[in-house]
Amino acid sequence: MDSDLELFRDAVSRFVEGEMVPHDEHWRKQNHVGHEIWRKAGEMGFLCTDIPAEYGGAGGDFRHEAVVYEECLRRGITGFGQGVHSIAAHYVLNHGTEEQKQKFLPRLASGQLVGAIAMTEPGAGSDLQGVRTKAELDGDHYVVNGSKIFITNGYLAEFLILVARTNPTLPGAKGLSILLVETKDLKGYRCGRILDKMGMKAQDTAELFFEDVRIPAENLLGGTEGRGFIQLMSDLPYERAIVALGGVAAMEGALAETVKYVKERKAFGKTVAEFQNTKYKLAEVATITRIARTFIDRCIQDVVDGKLDTATASMAKYWITDMQQQVIDECVQLHGGYGYMNEYLVTRMFADARVQRIYGGTNEIMKELISRSVLG
Repeated sequence: MDSDLELFRDAVSRFVEGEMVPHDEHWRKQNHVGHEIWRKAGEMGFLCTDIPAEYGGAGGDFRHEAVVYEECLRRGITGFGQGVHSIAAHYVLNHGTEEQKQKFLPRLASGQLVGAIAMTEPGAGSDLQGVRTKAELDGDHYVVNGSKIFITNGYLAEFLILVARTNPTLPGAKGLSILLVETKDLKGYRCGRILDKMGMKAQDTAELFFEDVRIPAENLLGGTEGRGFIQLMSDLPYERAIVALGGVAAMEGALAETVKYVKERKAFGKTVAEFQNTKYKLAEVATITRIARTFIDRCIQDVVDGKLDTATASMAKYWITDMQQQVIDECVQLHGGYGYMNEYLVTRMFADARVQRIYGGTNEIMKELISRSVLG
């Protein structure tokens, strides 16, 4: 952090407290945050903060992105899928043609377009070789048929990073490409139901369907077929740093809420904070949270410096999200019966935390990647 970042954090904090926290209960009931908050965040310069100013971004770096994630997630704001939105923008920034960058990035930064990544399918999650959505070239358009599931920001999405098979004759991931898709008034495109999830109730995770959808060939990311898998793999450390960062922010938020609660709650004639078990449990979770913060701060700097490697990102994603579940579980326990009530932040955080170990690559896949770096 520096003085400019502190001022930025203060502005983000006030925005989250004023424009998000009061609406979170309503958002959770309707299962999405609506488009208005995206437009407002864009107007304030809180979207695509690490995208260069020449493409409409704020011209900052990953520290600015981290501030926005932290201020949302330490308050349990999980419906505003800024992380996925930023990842989508980075696919365009890192792999797109100049025309694609000029066309899409300014609108993503302003919130005019809400971004999503249409990758996962009913039979293809961590294993991208199972992608069955097809994109067949027909003149100057690709004709897309298939479906996607578990798509974050799916219901509100106006821009998709679409993973499809452009060459069915090539085995595995070799025939995959990425298409840039604007969804408004797109014939043959349909968003299905918002999925009923254990947690993250305000997040519009949805199914997407494509039936003879025509996408201009000029929207092929980078302009070359068959590079989809390489493009996806190169951006995964950035994505996994985001997931890990959300885990740390949630731990910090849950710990702060729990400290406040045990100081106020009384049992057997004294506050819960006075019991030795409470003190020791808080000592444990505070230590884990501090270690996680130290680790993620190093990862943030590595992203800024352009040197966060796959193994380190995988370590951060797997270990921090495992610890996130453990820490918040202890916080729920210290709340007693109230820890099971949705009106309490730690309760919602506990349910929200579970998916962290699944998306962005399951933690089992993370261990596989780490083991490869260890064994060589």
